[in-house]
Amino acid sequence: MSRIHHDGPLIIGGGLAGLSAALSAAPAPVIVISPAPLLEAASSAWAQGGVAAALSKNDAPALHLKDTEAAGAGLVDHHAAEVLTDEGKATVEWLASLGAPFDREADGGFSVGLEAAHSMARVARVGGDGAGRAILSALVASVRAEPHITVWEDARLRSLIQDETGRVRGAVIEHPSGRIVEVLAPAVVLATGGAGGLYGATTTPVALKGEGMALAWAAGAEILDPEFVQFHPTAIDVGLDPMPLATEALRGEGARLIDGNGDFLLGHADDADLKARDVVARAVHAARAAGRGAFLDARTAVGEHFPHEFPAVFAACMRAGLDPRVTPIPVAAAAHYHMGGIAADPDGRTSLEGLYAVGECAATGVHGANRLASNSLLEAAAFGRRTGREAAKQAPARGPVTIGAVVADLPEAAHAELRAAMSADAGVVRDAVGLTRLIGLIDRLEAAHGAPPALVAARLIAEAALARHESRGGHYRSDYPETATTPVHTRIQRDILQTAAA
Repeated sequence: MSRIHHDGPLIIGGGLAGLSAALSAAPAPVIVISPAPLLEAASSAWAQGGVAAALSKNDAPALHLKDTEAAGAGLVDHHAAEVLTDEGKATVEWLASLGAPFDREADGGFSVGLEAAHSMARVARVGGDGAGRAILSALVASVRAEPHITVWEDARLRSLIQDETGRVRGAVIEHPSGRIVEVLAPAVVLATGGAGGLYGATTTPVALKGEGMALAWAAGAEILDPEFVQFHPTAIDVGLDPMPLATEALRGEGARLIDGNGDFLLGHADDADLKARDVVARAVHAARAAGRGAFLDARTAVGEHFPHEFPAVFAACMRAGLDPRVTPIPVAAAAHYHMGGIAADPDGRTSLEGLYAVGECAATGVHGANRLASNSLLEAAAFGRRTGREAAKQAPARGPVTIGAVVADLPEAAHAELRAAMSADAGVVRDAVGLTRLIGLIDRLEAAHGAPPALVAARLIAEAALARHESRGGHYRSDYPETATTPVHTRIQRDILQTAAA
C-alpha cells in the first residue's frame, strides 16, 4: 500500500456536486475520485427535469422557499433552504456560463417549466428532458480543462483515514491500476450520490448503494433522517434495471395518470397529478397493488410533439417497443432520491473536522421529508460551489493517523436479495412487520458477509424507518398513518439512534 500527501481537497464523486466543488476549490489542487468514467457513474447525469430557481419576473426566492418548505413536511431547515433559494438564479447563470445549454425564450431569458408542488413554473430545462446530462457534460469539459484538477476514473473509496482526535485526514482509494493508495489530504469531500441501488426498483445507477453515508457513519459522523427516501411515481415499467424515468415535466404539460380502465388515479382536477411526489407515488403504488395498473397518458397533452419536446423519454419508450404518442406509458413508483444522509451544513461541513459532504449523500435539511422537484440539481451545484471553497481553506494536518477497515463489496447474489427486500419492506409503504423482517435479513447477510457499506446503509434506513412511528413525506407507515403534531429529526451516530424536535 502506497501513500500520497496531497495539498488540497480530495473529492469522492464525479457528479454535479463533486465537480462543482472541484471547480470552485481553485486554485487549490484537487483530486477527484470517480468510480466510473465521468458522465457514466453519476445519477445527476440521468436527471431529466432541470434546475429549480426563481428566474422569471413574477417569481422570487421567497416563493421558491415557501414551496420548498411546504413540500418538506415540517423538516426543512429554514436557513439552509433560504441560502439555497437565494442562490438559485446565480447558480443557473454560473452553469450557463460554463456552457450548460439551457432552453431560452426569444428575449434570451431562461425558459421555465412547471413541476409538481411548485406554485409556478420555475424549472430551467435543457431540450425538454435532457438537463442532467447536458449540464454535467458542460462541467466535465470545464474540469478537464482546469490544471488544478486531477481526475482518477474507475477508482473506489474504500475507507476513511483519521487521526486520534477523529479528524478526517484522508481516504484509502482503490486506484484504477488496482493498487491500494492512502491519500492524505487537508479535507475529504464526500459527493458519493444516493442509495437507489439498494432497491430492486430504482431510477438511479445500481452502483449507488449509500457507501458514502455508511463510511461516514463508521468514522463517527452524524447521519440525519436516513429513513426519508423519495420514490418517483413515474418510472417507466418495461422490465429494465435501472428503470427509465418519465420526467415530471410531462405532467406539468398536462399528461395524466390513469389505471388500466382509463380512470384518473388522483381525480379529475387539472392539477390533480401535480401533488407532492409522495402522494402521487402512493397512488401509483396502490393502483398497481390492486391489480389495476398505472399508466402515464400523454397522448393528448404531448402527442406528436413527443420526439422533440421530450426526446429522452420518447427514445426510452421506443427502445422498449412502446410509442407514447399513441399508447399510455406503464409506470411504477421507484426509488429515486435519498433525502437523508450525512448531516451537513450549506458549506458541506459535517460533524467530523476535515470531512465534508455535498449532493445526495448529504442531508443539509433543504429537502426535509420530501424533496421539491428539481431542487436536487440546484443543491448539488449551489452547495457544491460553497463546499469547494470551504474545503480549499483547510490546511494540511500533521501527526499519526489510523486507517479505517477496508471491507469487501457485497456479493452480487446477496445484493440482489437485499434489493428485493428493501423494495418490499422499506419501499413506498412500510410497517413494523416488514421492517423487522428486513432488519433480520440484514442481520443474516452481515453474519455471512461482514459489514459491507451497502448493508450498513440499508440498516441505517431500515432502523430509522422502524423507529419513526408516524407517516411524513416520503416515509409512509401503514401501521402509523397519521403525521405527528411535532416534527422530529432522526439522528444516528455510531449505533446511537435518537430523535429531536425539528
